Amino acid sequence: MSDFRRGLVELLPRLRRFALALCHAPNDADDLVQAAVERALLNADSWQPGTRLDSWLYRIVQNLWRDELRAHRRLAEPLEAAQHQVGEDGREVAMRHLQVSEAAVALQALPEDQRMVMVLVVLDDMSYQQAAEVLGVPIGTVMSRLARARGRMAEALGGDTTPRKAGR
Repeated sequence: MSDFRRGLVELLPRLRRFALALCHAPNDADDLVQAAVERALLNADSWQPGTRLDSWLYRIVQNLWRDELRAHRRLAEPLEAAQHQVGEDGREVAMRHLQVSEAAVALQALPEDQRMVMVLVVLDDMSYQQAAEVLGVPIGTVMSRLARARGRMAEALGGDTTPRKAGR
């Protein structure tokens, strides 16, 4: 298996999480990732070795999603609730399930530009610079979108709305 294909396979979980944040529905996210992988394989010669494969793939996912929105002008479905884990205290599981559900709803309520930054920086643990490269925006834009997104999330979840210092 080539390095390109191996890297592509390793990135699938992250691509799916990003796609899920964009389209809100697991089935749509799977379709989006499948289309992105297909496009990546068809255009593998346009990827430049030595550059970030993840940034290139995130951009493909993002562009396909925007194309879909333009073409269909459709509303996406909400995220599915988190699955229960077997063998745990039911009250703790129920409380975590509720917290995850509330966080998912709050994340989906964010404007798309803020939601994408949250997913890349918070869930995928990208640096601000990496997220800026993926989204094709200046690093300051990533920082301001993230600050607004965190504020909205904290407000929606009833948490601390004190601004955080930038440190990435």
